[in-house]
Amino acid sequence: MEEKKKLRCPLGVPGGILATLIGLAGIILNSVNFNLSGLLVSIALFLMGAPFVRITMMVHSANDRLDELERKMQEKK
Repeated sequence: MEEKKKLRCPLGVPGGILATLIGLAGIILNSVNFNLSGLLVSIALFLMGAPFVRITMMVHSANDRLDELERKMQEKK
């Protein structure tokens, strides 16, 4: 009997990429329009996108490792 792999939904990855792209577009648009407050928000959004993706991927890889350890513990019993 083949074991089904648990389905993890990595919504942080597309969310982080989307935040980075929106931040980049906001930087360009707010620079052209000389909107300082919008520019600061866009820069913050741009800088937060990549770490968000990395943290999400780290959490998913840690969950996969824990699942593997749990499976090995079950096999030993």
